[in-house]
Amino acid sequence: MTKPSAPRRHLPTSPFAAPVVPVAKEFSLGDRVSHDQYGLGTIVGVEEGIAMLVDFGSRQVRVLSPYTRMDRL
Repeated sequence: MTKPSAPRRHLPTSPFAAPVVPVAKEFSLGDRVSHDQYGLGTIVGVEEGIAMLVDFGSRQVRVLSPYTRMDRL
């Protein structure tokens, strides 16, 4: 089984609520962050609206937008 390449559109006559698109969080270079999986880190690289490169001490990880598992400290 494969994932569909694009989400299905919401029909106006549908009895179900429209899916909510998460809003991307705003981070800047040098921000201290906490990630649910990797722990505490510092943002060392920014790709506007696409990803953040975060240094977690033992490794650097590229975290993709919308950064749902990452919070600013």
